[in-house]
Amino acid sequence: MAKFMWLFVFFDLPTKTKKDKQKYTDFRRFLLKDGFMMMQYSVYARICKGDDSVDTHKKRVKEHLPSKGNIRMLSITDLQYSKMEILVGEKKEEEKCESKQLLLF
Repeated sequence: MAKFMWLFVFFDLPTKTKKDKQKYTDFRRFLLKDGFMMMQYSVYARICKGDDSVDTHKKRVKEHLPSKGNIRMLSITDLQYSKMEILVGEKKEEEKCESKQLLLF
């Protein structure tokens, strides 16, 4: 049985010029279209069913990289994700829904 994984994308992209802003917007829209949810500004995450799914989404992100900026990815297990502490604020509604969707797989 495949284990559930979380894939995070962290990015810092330039937004000084109109062209930079468009590339930022295009990258952000791609992430949302590919099933990522915004956890915080420039921090996006999605649930994946196993390593193959993680690899697929990593490849998709790499295919949509802007030419400038700083972008990083990190994958962790669902168990590791569940140990995340929220120090101020609360889980976003999308995060609560993701946990319920796991039961449907």
